[in-house]
Amino acid sequence: MAFHSRVVESANENPALAVQERVLGVPITDRNFREISLRHDREDKIFWCFMDQTGRPSYTYSLGAEIQQVQDWIANNYTMPTNSTHDDLRYFVCGSKTPGIYNLGGDLRHFAECIRNRDLAAMRSYAETCVRMQYANANSFGAPIITMALVQGDALGGGFEHALAFDILVAERSARMGLPEIIFNLFPGMGAYSFLLRRVGRKKAESFILEGKIHSAEELFELGIVDILVEDGQGEAAIVEYCQKGRARFAAERAVYLARRAADPVELEELLRITNIWAETAMTLTEADVRKMERLADAQERRIQRSLTSAI
Repeated sequence: MAFHSRVVESANENPALAVQERVLGVPITDRNFREISLRHDREDKIFWCFMDQTGRPSYTYSLGAEIQQVQDWIANNYTMPTNSTHDDLRYFVCGSKTPGIYNLGGDLRHFAECIRNRDLAAMRSYAETCVRMQYANANSFGAPIITMALVQGDALGGGFEHALAFDILVAERSARMGLPEIIFNLFPGMGAYSFLLRRVGRKKAESFILEGKIHSAEELFELGIVDILVEDGQGEAAIVEYCQKGRARFAAERAVYLARRAADPVELEELLRITNIWAETAMTLTEADVRKMERLADAQERRIQRSLTSAI
């Protein structure tokens, strides 16, 4: 999958085309997706994007391609001149439809195949695609909006990295988050170091990565990593309430997050350099390390199957 989105760099290049797409294009919520579910609550000005996979909830190429369509659509349709009267999207929320799971991270089976085949180019391609999407997430797709991650369940590895990229991280109390890559002698290379460094500092960021511990949402709330902690089952309602209460101060709140980026930006070049280290490090893994990676994928898939069976 080639990264086709240029949402941050080119958002203002052709506003006339964006107007045309808004008037003539099919609403993205009417498109047929296989990996995501969308909802646009125009009254509350919230756009909901839920990862909705039937297999292991991980960052596959197919999921990435669909998320990129959403990123591009928002950039094309909402990065408009400041005198635009179009104001039905102020908040973007990314969540998951998989019970008990936000996202379990990278495509471990793809990694194992690439490592065994010594295919560094494929690992770099996957990693670059992911961090470019992370960069778009971290910059609100170039649109004048506030972004949120809604974590209901486990956000592990790349799933946790993904949640860290948004302006606000909302988590239900039973959610768990962590970076377990150290168990197979790797580190999370798609933004974890950069985003954690800016939230909790170097020492805690490196501890998170090197210990590989899975943390409760409450622990992360106390550390300031989770911004809003809510009771189980109340995530969506809490976000709606937050957005409604924040209507009068939306411009100021958004400006604060823009100031955060200006004061301590996560640059694309930084993300690309780190993810290249990740890809090169992956090529040094032993066969024993790769088997651990595959056993983790097996365990996660068994968990998904049990979840699906119990839901029938």
